[in-house]
Amino acid sequence: MNDFDFSLESLEQIPEFPFRLLKPHARTMDDLAKLLMEYESEKIKMIVDKEFENENAIDAMLHVSKEIARQFDNIFPSLSPQIRSKFPALYHEQFQKRLEMVSERIRFNLQRGIAQGYYRSDLSVELISRLYLSRLIDIHNQDYFPPESFSFDVLFNQMFENLIRSIATPKGLAYFEKQLQAHYQ
Repeated sequence: MNDFDFSLESLEQIPEFPFRLLKPHARTMDDLAKLLMEYESEKIKMIVDKEFENENAIDAMLHVSKEIARQFDNIFPSLSPQIRSKFPALYHEQFQKRLEMVSERIRFNLQRGIAQGYYRSDLSVELISRLYLSRLIDIHNQDYFPPESFSFDVLFNQMFENLIRSIATPKGLAYFEKQLQAHYQ
């Protein structure tokens, strides 16, 4: 991986980077790294916290997953490895917060899907949530999935489809197939 120039001047050159928003609050590079990680987390939180009360659990999961895949490049993935290498404690702290946030939403979606009859009732919500998180972590491992060979969209969508196929009831699977054919292929 190319070492990114993690300076205010180089960050200012990234068109979608919220430089003017963050610069007044960043006196040091540590401050900037923390603000970047918080900004990334807030963007992800906005995606997973969208309300899908009028949708079933599968539709809600489809929309959130599609939105994460669509916006992944807007959440500065090129900077995260640099922050991880230069500020490991900060990265670990923010990453753990992000995992807990996603885990909470996955557990909620699983419980909702079970109640709606779209997901199997014999599932361990905690186990499935942890498996999902471990897969989410794995698809970011560039040693296993080099970006030049596997796009994030493809990895994420395949992971998501495998999850739904493994937890859905026949009713949920039929609905999922119908949605895939109608909207996602």
